[in-house]
Amino acid sequence: MSNAEITLHRSGIRARMSVPLIRAFLVCLIGLSVSQACFADDETKPNILFLFADDLAYNCVANGGNDQVITPNLDELARRGTSFTHCYNMGGWNGAVCQASRAMLNTGRFLWNAHALEGSIRKTELPEKRLWAQRLESAGYDTYFTGKWHVSASADSVFGTARNVRGGMPEQTPQGYIRPLSPEDKVWQPWDKKFGGFWEGGKHWSEVVADDAELFFESAGQSDNPFFMYIAFNAAHDPRQAPKEFVDMYPFEEIEIPQPFYEEYPYQIGSNYVRDEKLAPFPRTKYSVQINRQEYYAIITHMDREIGRVLKALEDSGKADNTYIFFTADHGLAAGHHGLMGKQNMHDHSMRVPFTVVGPDIPESKKIDSSIYLQDVVPTTFEIAKMEKPDEVDFKSMLPLINGERERSYDSIYGAYIDFQRMIVDGDYKLIVYPKINKKQLFNLADDPLEENDLIDDPEQSVRIAMLTEKLEALQQEMNDPLAKK
Repeated sequence: MSNAEITLHRSGIRARMSVPLIRAFLVCLIGLSVSQACFADDETKPNILFLFADDLAYNCVANGGNDQVITPNLDELARRGTSFTHCYNMGGWNGAVCQASRAMLNTGRFLWNAHALEGSIRKTELPEKRLWAQRLESAGYDTYFTGKWHVSASADSVFGTARNVRGGMPEQTPQGYIRPLSPEDKVWQPWDKKFGGFWEGGKHWSEVVADDAELFFESAGQSDNPFFMYIAFNAAHDPRQAPKEFVDMYPFEEIEIPQPFYEEYPYQIGSNYVRDEKLAPFPRTKYSVQINRQEYYAIITHMDREIGRVLKALEDSGKADNTYIFFTADHGLAAGHHGLMGKQNMHDHSMRVPFTVVGPDIPESKKIDSSIYLQDVVPTTFEIAKMEKPDEVDFKSMLPLINGERERSYDSIYGAYIDFQRMIVDGDYKLIVYPKINKKQLFNLADDPLEENDLIDDPEQSVRIAMLTEKLEALQQEMNDPLAKK
């Protein structure tokens, strides 16, 4: 046989091909196998279901240690997956802390970087496709959204499908504030639909969100593409409304008073009298706090039921085995702790949220104590989608923590609220700074998780306070904090 020809044998068929033709044939075969591998990779990309609550503190679900709250579906989700016990939001640049949280979530940027970018979102709607869902869409995902958005770009421009897009909060009524004044104060009731709010339109908004999710799964079942669903509940934000059957699950006299209980927060921190704080009377009474938490627990349990519907729809779709599920919230809520009702403070009840992930190869019933930010979900989904993390995304994937490849993502946790408060959590200790009143607080979170015992005047802590102050100032530089010392 000459060097110019090769005889091929295949299933008894003989063919003679020249060497150049063989080379071309092999190139085609290699190209075909590579394209088939890429196609197979696309077909096996996992789906992503992101379940997002509003105003939900880490300690107001059973998995967070609160055995008064009835959350069977979230409990089951935690059993099936891995939970992060110390998941933080960085804070906010105005009283609507949820706005900053969602801007960080959708841009992947740290607090002040997201604030700078928020202006360009508002002006240009980022045609460069730089928001979370847009990046996943570029990687081949069908994208769906329903519920609370609160980002400057329109949800319709960001997601392939968007339904029932809601604003920052359901409309509150005058009767919903400074209440209840006494046990006889029954003017406003959470199940009374005449006050609108979550009942506006005739059906509770949490139920509308679950309805939309069920429709999304029907649509996703007809597509060969992986899906990204961003299911955003307005619950458990005020007005904390739920059907009466859910309120009745929580007799107010059985509601535990959150600790520490103050009639009024002792420091003027620039947030004492924002809108959230006006939900309950001043000074705080134990009865008003019990009623507020009764209604808070009721709307959480109602949302849990609707989350159960979403999870069932996922199972019925046949796609559950190849779907990662993330559950978290945009920030926490005081709801009576420290004499506060809102989220405009640096205490853990307002800065920490529940966080659970379920999916292929995710360990079951596992808890990780390493501190993360809730927005770490963004680069985590990029890793799941086999995408390279964009350079401008500041947050970090949590998969290395889940897989045991690293012990922590951040040396310290940073927090801020406008120019009124700053925070650093470093190991077991938290330092809170109030720049406008030259006040600091120091807490040992390991010994004092409820932040009742301020150690700032303890002379034995002076070295620690100086060290944490220096670390916080360094973090402020890293975060492009407008209060950073230049």
